[in-house]
Amino acid sequence: MARKTAGAQPDAEAALAMLRTHATPHDMANLKRFGIDATKPIGVSMANIQKIAKQLGRSHGLAQALWKTGWYEARLLTAFVDEPAKVTAAQMDRWCKDFDNWGVCDTLCFKLFDQTPHAWKKVDEWCPVEEEFVKRAGFALLASLAGHDKKAGDAQFLRGLALIEQGAADDRNFVKKGISWALRRVSSRGPVVEKEAMAVAKRLAASESAGARWVGKDALREFARRPK
Repeated sequence: MARKTAGAQPDAEAALAMLRTHATPHDMANLKRFGIDATKPIGVSMANIQKIAKQLGRSHGLAQALWKTGWYEARLLTAFVDEPAKVTAAQMDRWCKDFDNWGVCDTLCFKLFDQTPHAWKKVDEWCPVEEEFVKRAGFALLASLAGHDKKAGDAQFLRGLALIEQGAADDRNFVKKGISWALRRVSSRGPVVEKEAMAVAKRLAASESAGARWVGKDALREFARRPK
């Protein structure tokens, strides 16, 4: 189904009604199963959220209204409805401050924020921040850029590896998993970056910090499974 143009979208309440028609007890239970402590959940699968997004089309205004509702699935929907070129750096900061679970954090970074012109700047700004899901967002955004930004050069990813090494001494589960994700994704960006990523992983695996050791060993396990 083709995406509708920006003039034809329903308002936020109509979009919420669409979400509610797809709610199931199974999808609500899956939130707990996947470790998502969502605020105001409806219980809609990601597949159905994406189907609804295709029906709605792109609309920056609708995305703003959906975010303000506070509903978990409405906020996920913004990742597919918002227009990346219209997303401002200030909006990214505001929304990032609202992140309270990895589902919203990672979806926004992977499906929207990494397409904006502010993405690399936010990696530099968010990765050193102490707040749990702001820091997670910095590394989730770095991981997303490693997969999606085909024009980025070695220097940007080497800078990302420096941020990974600086931030890895963090025992919080969602933070260290985000850092490991970033390290593993960045390592795929060519031989120069891969060599440095391996060196970073080895240093972290030998660290006195439990969080850093976990990140390093987690990355090394994946590197060992890759085809030679």
